Amino acid sequence: MSFKRTSYLAAAAAVLGLAGEAHAADKLTLQLKWVTQGQFAGYYVAQDKGFYKDAGLDVTIKPGGPDIAPEQVIAAGGADVIVDWMPAALAAREKGEPLVNIAQIFEKSAQMTTCRADTGIKTPADFKGKTIGVWFGGNEYPFLTWMNKLGYTYEGASPDVTLLKQGFNVDPLLQKQADCIATMVYNEYHQILESGQLKKADLVTFKWQDQGIGMLEDGLYTTEAELKDPTKADALARFVKASIKGWEYVAAHQDETVAIILKNDTTGAQTKEHQTTMVQEIVPLLEGSKGVGYLDPADYKRTVQILLDNKVLTTEPKGAWTHKIYDAATKP
Repeated sequence: MSFKRTSYLAAAAAVLGLAGEAHAADKLTLQLKWVTQGQFAGYYVAQDKGFYKDAGLDVTIKPGGPDIAPEQVIAAGGADVIVDWMPAALAAREKGEPLVNIAQIFEKSAQMTTCRADTGIKTPADFKGKTIGVWFGGNEYPFLTWMNKLGYTYEGASPDVTLLKQGFNVDPLLQKQADCIATMVYNEYHQILESGQLKKADLVTFKWQDQGIGMLEDGLYTTEAELKDPTKADALARFVKASIKGWEYVAAHQDETVAIILKNDTTGAQTKEHQTTMVQEIVPLLEGSKGVGYLDPADYKRTVQILLDNKVLTTEPKGAWTHKIYDAATKP
């Protein structure tokens, strides 16, 4: 074989190799805010049904947990995109981590205050003199805003409302350590019912969304640096598009979704009963003014104002969200 022929074959092989690389799936790592459960069903469904693969993506989904802060993971380079609640993301941004919201999956707050009916509480006007469980670590700010609106004190020697620093369980309500506790509509509320100690008729609930204090929860965030890279921005748009497709599939195929969640739960901690209920409660949270994933600027402003009022933020954020990725993901 001549040198010229050998060189031609080598060049052809190199071209073919480059073509293969061009068609290789783009790798993305998604860090979840909590453990594998229905809260993140859309991503697991998109993975299981091949929506990410069809979009030219190789997505790794990393479960979260009580000791995992998504904003810290992405800051350390451990993820390309994270699921986070807006208060945590904005607080991290003010401290120097340039997180940007690229899609808002949950368009309604799932947080509630759940009270025992036998305490006599029927309306927020009945909170005075009661003990109320609250999650801290950033989750308390909407509640404090609520108390301020009602004119109730919650500090000092004789507060109108006594706050109980609540763990991530429902024991304070079951054991009557608190008159009310913090719950998520898709999780702790149903843990109370599943305990068998209390029924729906035994409970009074106040959804924070209805009280005008609901802050934005599960959204997708990346960094400014990722968005400045056209190649990565394109991959993120395809990721958002495939994720939206996953969430739409969840809404239409809830039983199959539960099976997918349980298949991906490597801990074996989740149950079919609880995940079925969780998925049922999560689907309404996806409903917004322009479809799954759209960040409503009015909801963003409400969240920011609550954080400013409680001095979590010292200044109004700039550049903390963009519709560019969502628009690219949803264009015809």
